[in-house]
Amino acid sequence: MRLDKFLKVSRIIKRRSVAKEIADQGRILINDRTAKSSTDVSVNDQIVIKFGNKTLTIRVDALLETTKKDDAERMYTILSEDYAKDFRK
Repeated sequence: MRLDKFLKVSRIIKRRSVAKEIADQGRILINDRTAKSSTDVSVNDQIVIKFGNKTLTIRVDALLETTKKDDAERMYTILSEDYAKDFRK
């Protein structure tokens, strides 16, 4: 499955066009390698996504073509969620 489609179906990023834009800017790594939007995602891949201040690291658990909102969380496991600066304090 393509990276941009996985991010949309799993609801990590809400729009496929936004997922494509982030990937093509070099802000997503799959198994420590820079990924483009067309990069194939496999089960057990580790994906690191840099959203401005936040860095999200996930492991791919399942690849589903379509999901309901409740099933989307079964597609991945969050390994870490780090912030460069915590603005909540």
